[in-house]
Amino acid sequence: MTALKLPERLQNHRGFARTFQPGKLTLGLIAPFKGYPDSPVPEMDDFATVIKAADQSGIATLWVRDVPFYDPSFGDVAQIYDPSVTLGYLAALTQNVALGSAGYVSPLREPILTAKEAASAEQISGGRFLLGLASGDRPTEYPAFAADFNNRAERYREAWQIIRRLTQEKFPAFNSEHYGRFSGNLDLVPKPAHGLPMLAIGRARQELEWIARESDAWIWYGIAPEKLGDIVNTLKELGDGETWKPFGVANFVELLEDPNAPAEFYNNIYLRGGAKSIVEFWQKQQADGVAHITVNLKPTRRGALETIQDFAENVMPHFAV
Repeated sequence: MTALKLPERLQNHRGFARTFQPGKLTLGLIAPFKGYPDSPVPEMDDFATVIKAADQSGIATLWVRDVPFYDPSFGDVAQIYDPSVTLGYLAALTQNVALGSAGYVSPLREPILTAKEAASAEQISGGRFLLGLASGDRPTEYPAFAADFNNRAERYREAWQIIRRLTQEKFPAFNSEHYGRFSGNLDLVPKPAHGLPMLAIGRARQELEWIARESDAWIWYGIAPEKLGDIVNTLKELGDGETWKPFGVANFVELLEDPNAPAEFYNNIYLRGGAKSIVEFWQKQQADGVAHITVNLKPTRRGALETIQDFAENVMPHFAV
């Protein structure tokens, strides 16, 4: 049977190739790349130091989140800073890692500006940026944006197509229902120099057929480990038979100091254990075809640099870069 291939437009994309490697598992870190278990707001004084350490650690990808407000019921403001500003900062401070959004809350954002931000990040980073789009899981934000929470699924699809066309076509002409009209007299600049990977983050209220057809990769969360292999196979079955659609999962991780501490997995998203048991846990997911793990260190109580060093020395050598 012929092996599935990356789409031709992404075969020379540094960030996509580093994050997704057929038959292998890679690891990424979610901003702010450190633990802050007792507060919704992380300390950011050491942000630059942590970024540089992560860039040298063998981590495949650094991901930023889109959290415009502090919602006490949600209890986490991610990296605090605007994701686009943070991506520019990351691009300037790093040389190796891929950079990604996990993800922009697409229905709350103007897709023209998202397209321009994504194309800019792709060029500034030298082809290391991956655009992840989410539909949003915080209903309290929608009234503040005067946005309809109930039609976010269709606006997600429409924004997706606008971004795709603006970043791939010159002077496109088409109409959209919820956004604007494009008459062929305007062109978005810059265009991505190496292609723009577009990833579905979460289910985004979409049918699996749509995700398999439209997204270049899919990252989900809250899935029972025994179901991962079925999801990977379903994506393959729904695909075109030629293009590989990588599948990744998100984990909150509490990396314990004792490397032999057994792995415990709660609510299908919270992984707690020592380096050895966590490696074994992820190796099983690799065998199921999972291509990438996004690691959120929020529950970890150890210092940021100590945690990254532990990852670099005891976890990363077991997974692809």
